Amino acid sequence: METQLISMAAPSNDTSSNYDHSKLERPDRGPESFEHFGLHATVLRGVGAAGFESPRPIQADTVPAAMRGRDVLGLAQTGTGKTAAFALPLLDRFARERSRKGPRALVLAPTRELATQIDAEIRTLSRYTKIRTVPVYGGVPVGRQRQALRRDPEIVVGCPGRVLDLVGQRALRLDGIETLVLDEADHMFDMGFLPDLRRILAALPPRRQNLLFSATMPREIRGLADELLDRPHVVERNAAGPAHTIEHLLIAVAEDRKRDLLEQLLEEENCRSAIVFTRTKHRARRLAQQLDRSGFRAVALQGNMSQSQRDRAMKGFRQQRFDVLVATDIAARGIDVRGVSHVVNYDVPNTPEAYTHRIGRTGRSEREGTALTFATRADGAWLRATERKLGAPIPRRRVDGFEGEKIENGPSRGGSRSGSKARSGRGGAAPGESRKRRPRRGTGRSRGASRGQRS
Repeated sequence: METQLISMAAPSNDTSSNYDHSKLERPDRGPESFEHFGLHATVLRGVGAAGFESPRPIQADTVPAAMRGRDVLGLAQTGTGKTAAFALPLLDRFARERSRKGPRALVLAPTRELATQIDAEIRTLSRYTKIRTVPVYGGVPVGRQRQALRRDPEIVVGCPGRVLDLVGQRALRLDGIETLVLDEADHMFDMGFLPDLRRILAALPPRRQNLLFSATMPREIRGLADELLDRPHVVERNAAGPAHTIEHLLIAVAEDRKRDLLEQLLEEENCRSAIVFTRTKHRARRLAQQLDRSGFRAVALQGNMSQSQRDRAMKGFRQQRFDVLVATDIAARGIDVRGVSHVVNYDVPNTPEAYTHRIGRTGRSEREGTALTFATRADGAWLRATERKLGAPIPRRRVDGFEGEKIENGPSRGGSRSGSKARSGRGGAAPGESRKRRPRRGTGRSRGASRGQRS
């Protein structure tokens, strides 16, 4: 079955009309197996080793065009399989053409955690090939990265700052790059990477393939896409809102009762693991300590931590030694941990786009998840902007003991469930209903003992 492509003409200078996503066609069905793509046999073995059974929609829509050398703009929520969407075409080409040494592809990511995850997935997919990948990012000594680059890897995955450092030290050459990948491009703009990106672009060969992936498309991404992409193959997969696997709900609560509410929700039976987002580094560290003292296995992830501390926190969370990861936006960008049942916005994010990114830490890889946002009286403006961006209200949830709080100037839309996946029996009562707090396991034991039985 031939994959139906989604393509557009070359970008014009009018960025308001270049990417009219409402006019893009979406194929109802994609290929049922990765063999459909015609991937090199060694790459297909890696796909099997990774446990991939059939292509995800973003992969079905972008891999064929990328394999033909087209520029690609892929817009899809986090957790929908974008890494394999750009990795598989690179691995297929390099497995077939091994005539030249040195970096042939540069993958740029906004955070160390995301660069590490991309590198790990590419290594899994390429395990039966001879293709080498090197991750480069700050926060660790540069010596080992310089040494790894001397082995002439085909793929370099890195953060813009460290890439520029290595280029300046002449340890990394970019003149042989055939494909540039920008992953989580919207995050790079949030974090102020545009000047670094422009310096990197100036050092790359003018004739190359460009693959740009993002969960949202703010104005800055439109401008970069116009500048960077040549007659791109454009794919949008519900980029404006959360994935269909995420049930997202809003709870009105007073600021001084947030921690009580959080602890009550974390005690619920269906809350197996949670990422809790706070606005500041100090708040993340303090909340993690408070939860730990209350008997929850919690750890913080924030920007003031050293790389080794961040690695230990992430490893502990992935290995389920911690049930709760309390993180700031910058520290948590790109986190991909399977099986996260809940995301809690303890503080509302700064922008509607950040809301989509945060809640995308659950409901990944077709698993279902729940995202809860704590909103205070002062969050009405954020709520209106976010619901306008989503095109639908965020469903409300009421919790026993926390009724009565209202959001100033917030829209009176309680009870509507449009725009989200309403499911029964899954951790959130419908708006207007209250839930009984489940008794803790191990009656008569401390909270810490009860939670210890869960692990």
